[in-house]
Amino acid sequence: MKNVKHKDPAKNNRMKAFDRWYFAHRGLHSSPDIPENSLAAFQKAVMHGYGAELDVHLLRDGTLAVLHDSSLKRMTGQEGMIEECTLQDLSHLHLNGTDETVPTFHEVLDLFSGRSPLIIELKTLNHNADRLSEAVCKELDSYHGIWCLESFDPHVLLWLRRNRPDIIRGQLSMDYMRERNGLSFFQALIGTHLLHGFLTRPDFIAYRFKDRKKAGNRFFLHVLKKQGVAWTLRSRKEFDQALSEGLWPIFEQFEP
Repeated sequence: MKNVKHKDPAKNNRMKAFDRWYFAHRGLHSSPDIPENSLAAFQKAVMHGYGAELDVHLLRDGTLAVLHDSSLKRMTGQEGMIEECTLQDLSHLHLNGTDETVPTFHEVLDLFSGRSPLIIELKTLNHNADRLSEAVCKELDSYHGIWCLESFDPHVLLWLRRNRPDIIRGQLSMDYMRERNGLSFFQALIGTHLLHGFLTRPDFIAYRFKDRKKAGNRFFLHVLKKQGVAWTLRSRKEFDQALSEGLWPIFEQFEP
């Protein structure tokens, strides 16, 4: 892995702790019995010696829950948005027809504490970046383990830079010029080329692996010497290539 230089030596040392780990995307899940982002998937990742990447949302009652989509439909079959739910609402929902329910962030942290590292993605909705960031940081203040935070939303990184600069923060991105995802031309241009990075100052860049050669990503990795993270690797060939490029690997659908 390449050497990452920071003005903060303590943060640099904490980043080095991630170098030898492989990260199971949404846990070590497999259809149909072990759903993504379930306690079973995270337990399997721990048992197999992997770290994990996971997704965190802020519920209506202030609880933090782990699920990828804001929409409940794909994973639970129910209509609605997770941010509109309370913990009690989620207790009745099951993931992909299994006995697994939507875990709380606290439950996942308890499982990983003192064991494997976590790459934690903050999922924002309706301008809740500040509230979500603050709630996640508060939960992590008493957690014993290796972790970092990342988000597609630069407002999360900006909040972290201003309020918790000690925390390792990463910018998620991809080629939005090819896949707009509802963004305007200028939003897609800024996101693709990481132009907001000069304000948010990320410690690492988590870029979609097939898009990693975009100019903005290459600038941050090769000129500014930021650590790169590769998502999501779905073959041994991609995995080996990511390692050869010094990227932290987030994998899925196979075991490295």
